[in-house]
Amino acid sequence: MSVSDTPDWSTSHLLAVDHAFKALTSDWAPMALDCDSLARNMGGKVDLPSGVVCLPVLRDWLLTRSGNYGGRDVVWRELVARARLRGVEWTIAAVGMAMPALVRIAGQLSAGYRGDPADIDCEVLTGFLEALRDHLDVTRPALYASLTMAAWRAGRQLRLADEQAMPVEDIEHVAAGPRTPKVPYGHPDLLVRRAGTLRIIDEADVQPWIEVRLGRRAPEPIAARLGITVDALRMRLARADERLARAVAEGGLTRVASTGSVAATTAQAIRGTSIRAGRASARAAGTRGVAIAA
Repeated sequence: MSVSDTPDWSTSHLLAVDHAFKALTSDWAPMALDCDSLARNMGGKVDLPSGVVCLPVLRDWLLTRSGNYGGRDVVWRELVARARLRGVEWTIAAVGMAMPALVRIAGQLSAGYRGDPADIDCEVLTGFLEALRDHLDVTRPALYASLTMAAWRAGRQLRLADEQAMPVEDIEHVAAGPRTPKVPYGHPDLLVRRAGTLRIIDEADVQPWIEVRLGRRAPEPIAARLGITVDALRMRLARADERLARAVAEGGLTRVASTGSVAATTAQAIRGTSIRAGRASARAAGTRGVAIAA
């Protein structure tokens, strides 16, 4: 199937993704999920179809069981993980799995819209993708509902902007004049980098903290980049949260640091690093001992 065979390809981002999803799930090796494996990972406590199920069939199965919240969460947790870690094909797969809801949302928001309905489609898709890639917390329930709600909010924001806009012939008389830009002192990212320089938090945690806490990025790709588990990353960030909060409360990040305070925080950071390294070595030694005994 070529682009020329699909005249509606470029009219809507949702239609484009739908075409791509159909292509990925209709060839000789369609994208699928091993539902037996997913159920085993949950101790067999969820209701899922048996075997390896191609995605369109699984989507239809879930749609006919609107009250199967546990099974839906298991499937969507796996889809989100694959979209974040395995690339664009699984991102398309996740959008395709939510396509009925996204099309319904876009249709509702497009009713009475003065602009191009394709713009609504684009905003709905953008809201869904931003949540899918970064903003959705996979440790919470109702993942599918959270994703579709993010899509609705994005499309609704465009509708509200359109309804509030008022065309005028000439805006020169109301145009703002030159303004002095705000000085970037106190920006959170600058304070966190200063905390890393002062060894209040580990320097290795500065960029992950900025990406997750400020950028609202998903933790899975960041943990994979660092070569640690997601749980380990969350613990490191929680430890950084505590240290940053204490430093801000005590004024350690908002005043000029003395040589003594820098030395004290550096010594504390070195002690913490040594303790963690010692614990890691002990765990590794214990693992080797168990392997040798076996």
